[in-house]
Amino acid sequence: MPALACCVDAAVAPPGYAAFAWDGTSLPAPFTVPTPTATIESDSHWSPSHSAALYKIDGWGAPYFSVNSSGNMTIRPYGVGTLPHQEIDLLKVVKKVSDPKSTGGLGLQLPLLIRLPDVLKNRLESLQSAFDFAVQTQGYEARYQGVFPVKCNQDRFVVEDIVRFGSPFRFGLEAGSKPELLLAMSCLCKGNPESLLICNGFKDAEYISLALLARKLALNTVIVLEQEEELDLVIDISKKLNVRPVVGVRAKLRTKHSGHFGSTSGENGKFGLTTVQILRVVRKLGQAGMLDCFQLLHFHIGSQIPTTALLTDCVSEAAQIYCELVRLGANMQVIDIGGGLGIDYDGSKSGDSDVSVAYSLEEYATAVVQAIRYVCDRKNIKHPVLCSESGRAIVSHHSILIFEAVSASAPSALEMNSVGLQYLIEGLTEECRSDYENLKSAALSGEFQTCLFHADQLKQRCIEQFKDGSLNMEQLAAVDGLCELVAKEIGAATDPVRTYHMNLSVFTSIPDFWGIGQLFPIVPIHRLDERPGVRGILSDLTCDSDGKIDKFIGGDSSLPLHEMEGGGGGGKYYLGMFLGGAYEEALGGVHNLFGGPSVVRVSQSDGPHSFAVTRAMPGPSCGDVLRVMQHEPELMFETLKHRAEEYCGDGDTDDDDSNNNNNSNSALASSLARSFHNMPYLVVPASCSLTAINNGGGFYYCNEDDYSAVVDSGSGEDEQWSYCYA
Repeated sequence: MPALACCVDAAVAPPGYAAFAWDGTSLPAPFTVPTPTATIESDSHWSPSHSAALYKIDGWGAPYFSVNSSGNMTIRPYGVGTLPHQEIDLLKVVKKVSDPKSTGGLGLQLPLLIRLPDVLKNRLESLQSAFDFAVQTQGYEARYQGVFPVKCNQDRFVVEDIVRFGSPFRFGLEAGSKPELLLAMSCLCKGNPESLLICNGFKDAEYISLALLARKLALNTVIVLEQEEELDLVIDISKKLNVRPVVGVRAKLRTKHSGHFGSTSGENGKFGLTTVQILRVVRKLGQAGMLDCFQLLHFHIGSQIPTTALLTDCVSEAAQIYCELVRLGANMQVIDIGGGLGIDYDGSKSGDSDVSVAYSLEEYATAVVQAIRYVCDRKNIKHPVLCSESGRAIVSHHSILIFEAVSASAPSALEMNSVGLQYLIEGLTEECRSDYENLKSAALSGEFQTCLFHADQLKQRCIEQFKDGSLNMEQLAAVDGLCELVAKEIGAATDPVRTYHMNLSVFTSIPDFWGIGQLFPIVPIHRLDERPGVRGILSDLTCDSDGKIDKFIGGDSSLPLHEMEGGGGGGKYYLGMFLGGAYEEALGGVHNLFGGPSVVRVSQSDGPHSFAVTRAMPGPSCGDVLRVMQHEPELMFETLKHRAEEYCGDGDTDDDDSNNNNNSNSALASSLARSFHNMPYLVVPASCSLTAINNGGGFYYCNEDDYSAVVDSGSGEDEQWSYCYA
């Protein structure tokens, strides 16, 4: 009798034997299904280089991220210029930050956002170097002078770092709203006086007044017209404030970016002025005696420009408009090519994808310089200053989101002995029993495709029977198990994809994945010297069906993962989302009242572990996120405290009982208070699955400016903003 028949014939299995276990007989050769080629390397020896290839780390991670010999993700803070002893082990950072203070850690709770100012500085310098090289080699007779669009990441320390790091080469800021303009004005007061402050976005009288005030404060401010009507406000308010403005226009180019991020491009784009409107701006400025104020041309055809061919097309069109404006008498000085410098999120170097680009920084800069020089030389026009708003390319790499799996689950079939199977059969209706007999007959004759048909038919009838209340839950589970086993033995079943439950909110920390399907590289940050044995999707803590990550770079619907140690609930398993430094923090909300992650700032140092945690801040507490939604945690606490006294106290007790009740009420009140002060995320129990890292008795110091002195002296002071040298 074929082995498959054993699992569907209750009489075959000996008493007490699992009816879903095989008798050792193989399936007949004609019906053997070949095993599909594994997508994960099946060699017994697994090395970190295998993991680097599997997760495409060398593609999207170069030159800042790699895997070390211990199987941990490492940070190369200076890119290609990083020396071996300067590499930072990411797992050591996580341990330093999350370990209790009693053991030398910072005691912060995950999820965790790690910012890397050294990487940020290197990105700025690399962008500047690429344009400087293109200017020099192409014989371009002007300079490159970029700006950072603060909408990409408005964090104070990120923006201040960019102004400080970019000051030697006049790097400026771009604002798109009144609060962003206030932020940019404040930061640029400490920057290079020649740095540009580009004012984009729709404007009212207050916005324009603020921008003109910035010029009074000796900031190099340019008001870029998004709508023709804004010009009247600029002319009127500038006269009232007695400020000579510098004006630019955003041109609506005909060149269209066809990808997901190109919806703002083309003639029907959301932003910018048509050629007809630009001509009216020139005429109106001339009539007002302010044509000399018109100095900048701006355009933007969308983020993630995929190829240099498209880039050359749009830059050439803009350069033609620039030259025409010079011919019409405008005092043109700058072409602002906007954003669009893309990031290779999947390492494919492809021009046919929304998550990749087919060029390097150097190729991008060369294409821009060549296109503008060619047009200007043909028209005999002086080369303009080149400006770009490359936010995504500047900040994406400098931020890593770390989160941990709290458990993992996979579908499991119910095991049942022969008595149980007989009980199932006797409880079936006549139609269901007929399906079962047909299934058994097909198994005996080796008709495996017919087996699948009858198994499915049996399952569907039993579901209807369960809905009618004539089949109990145990019987339905047994039918599910039987059908799953039939599919498995025939070879029609696939390995189940596990669900890894993450201590994370997708809506708060990775909103672009939920909102627009943006993919980011996600990788385990340790155990990369082990072969991942399962595939899984990532499910977050929210009560929302969209709170999951089930699409990954490379087009995969699951991610290679390692078995969780301790049976899926006891071992620490950390994953990192990379290249998320642009937009994610600004867009994240408080879905399910999960706030943002804890944040640390990590710099390369000469300490025993090559890094220093120079800033650390816990994530928002439950009380913090409640305040965001206009609740008052203090009043809420008092309400609950009074409720506890009312329902948990007892007025008719003796003195001893009264003391006990008071102690109990006090403990309950303390517990409630802690709940308001703790983060909304799960507190994962400590585990011995990861070897503790000897931090050399790490210490804290109180201010970043004194960092070098403290490293030398080895002493410091513990403050709310903790500083830790490792």
